Amino acid sequence: MITELNVDAQNVETNPSSLPYHQIPDYPEKYTSGNMMARMIDGLGYRYYWATDSLRAEDLEYKPSEDSRDTGHTLEHIYDLSRTILTTIQKKPNIRPLPEEIIDFAEMRKRTLQNLKAASDILKGNKKKDFKESEITFLREGKSVSFPFWNLINGPIEDAIYHTGQIVAYRRASGNPLNSKVNVFMGKNRD
Repeated sequence: MITELNVDAQNVETNPSSLPYHQIPDYPEKYTSGNMMARMIDGLGYRYYWATDSLRAEDLEYKPSEDSRDTGHTLEHIYDLSRTILTTIQKKPNIRPLPEEIIDFAEMRKRTLQNLKAASDILKGNKKKDFKESEITFLREGKSVSFPFWNLINGPIEDAIYHTGQIVAYRRASGNPLNSKVNVFMGKNRD
């Protein structure tokens, strides 16, 4: 859990060459289970990169209603999901509760993108035929509970995609729409 999110920075932009997912990497020649999962995460990374590019303080504070999460807290949730995704791909248990951190938006964005890229890279190196022996494991107060790899897909991965879409809608509502050159079908921006 992030205990403080710096929303004082205006127009947080990051050098495109310093972060992954300015565009989706070229696709591999072979269709393997690891490559397919990696591509799914690469698509998330590209969407997240552009959904979070040039967010302003007022964008981070935006929430559609009093009882909903604001953009900043939604981004914290996506960051936590990225940590769960990476930890699972690394075949490590996900320790709960997550340790508290104090980081600013730019650092959280960078770490989220790096977590997704690291998970994708590990998956691309997966020579297994399937993920039957892979699990998502949670460790809380010394108790461990595990679920099949399927739960990583319909849980944290799809949840991160869903919430990234929320960020796009929220930024549009706060007057800062997504870059119109973003092309999720091609995985790179239009010229």
